[in-house]
Amino acid sequence: MSWNLVLEHLFIVLAASLLSILVGVSLGIWAYVSSKTRPVILRVVDLLQTIPSLAMLGIIMVFLGAGKITVIIGITLYSLLPIVRNTCLGLQQVDPSVKEAARGMGMSKPYRILMVEFPLAIPTVFTGVRIAVVNAIGTAVFAAFVGGGGLGGIINRGIRIQDMRLILTGTGCLMIIAVLADSLLGWLERQARRSRGGSRKMWIPVAGLLVCFLLLLPYGRTSAGDLSLYDGDYSETQLMHHMVKMLVEEQTGLSVNIGDQMSQVNNFKAMVGSNHTCDLMISYDGTLLTTFFGQDVDDVPAGMSIYEYVNQVSRQDYGMTLLDQLGFDNTYAIGVPQALAEEYGLNCISDLIPIAGQLTFGAEQEFFTLEGSMKYGPFTEAYGLHFKEAKPVDMGLKYAAIENGSFDVSVVYATDGLNRKVGLKILEDDKGFFPDYNGAFFVREDVLEQYPELEGILNRLSGKIPTEQMAELTYQVDVLGRDVDEVAREFLDSLNL
Repeated sequence: MSWNLVLEHLFIVLAASLLSILVGVSLGIWAYVSSKTRPVILRVVDLLQTIPSLAMLGIIMVFLGAGKITVIIGITLYSLLPIVRNTCLGLQQVDPSVKEAARGMGMSKPYRILMVEFPLAIPTVFTGVRIAVVNAIGTAVFAAFVGGGGLGGIINRGIRIQDMRLILTGTGCLMIIAVLADSLLGWLERQARRSRGGSRKMWIPVAGLLVCFLLLLPYGRTSAGDLSLYDGDYSETQLMHHMVKMLVEEQTGLSVNIGDQMSQVNNFKAMVGSNHTCDLMISYDGTLLTTFFGQDVDDVPAGMSIYEYVNQVSRQDYGMTLLDQLGFDNTYAIGVPQALAEEYGLNCISDLIPIAGQLTFGAEQEFFTLEGSMKYGPFTEAYGLHFKEAKPVDMGLKYAAIENGSFDVSVVYATDGLNRKVGLKILEDDKGFFPDYNGAFFVREDVLEQYPELEGILNRLSGKIPTEQMAELTYQVDVLGRDVDEVAREFLDSLNL
């Protein structure tokens, strides 16, 4: 973990906190002044708090794209409730005799609220700000899902590869930041209550926040480059994107910027449209077909492979193209513990049929949805499997559940090095249910037109990374804990690239 991630996290929290204070206090004053709009404002900020974090970020990303702006606005919306309510409440609790005296002195309503009532309400407002800031520190971990950076990527990676050191490091940093922020804001709140808003020193924290924001501003900017990619939330994506950076920068005069972590789905969205923030990514023909294009294997015309069909659709409908296949097939696979495979002589998926009623099947939640044919329902129907129980689990916790014996059978990815770590035997898909998921670089065509040498450079990896090799590379990163750049460089050197 680097200090850059900590400072990125602080920037996101601080930017969102400043914005939420500005918006929240304004809405709180409006709710106090207008009895007609008060119920509407309070109800809206209440409802914002009920929207799941990832759903909120997904909605904002549709309009603003990926990156820190999306995260900052999302956290701002989540932070409004305590600030708006406490601002309105603080103003309502100002002594009526003070309000009456201000009116008697001929003060206008706006002047009275801003110069007399609001300073007296500051201690209560501070309580709302304190709650909002501490909550924002934890909420900011979701930035990792939409390319926002911060400490969320460290924690997510630690959970997935069951690295307690990473989990505790990321969580510990968050706890330290939260405690320090809460202690500082608590001290300022006590000062505000003692002064009853009458001290000009209360502007010092505002000035301090602005200074900190300016100091952290460099960590909120995205580095420029001729080509832009996002780091993936899996080591396989990270390895391939770092290989792209090494190959392109060493063999051309182009610079490549790898942004913060982002999921495959959000990465695809970041490539689409004229306001795209990404030029290329590693993807898979099966993923393009079923996840991005919303089609099934049955939609592929006769005589065409999945790779050929999705390339045709990509060029016609999206202005993108798949380069040559790299060699690895990261398809779905069914894995069972080695001891279970030996006990029942399991070699292919059909071997599970007579014993399925004794076994528990587990997979990430997405595998149990109804959309698409590559899901639990169609899979069990195709093989005639009737498991004793089926348990959904978060993708990051799946391998931990396999290792502690919560599942007997699970769906995994063929190139995942964690299959080897937890001792899974991959069963042959003897009915050919799962389609190919051949890895290839997915590139915008306008980028290839601008940099025609790019296609030839990236295609030098064509067919050079078989499935077993990719599984070994991810094992080196996820299990042995080696650095992504180190593993990527070592592999390229082995190919004399």
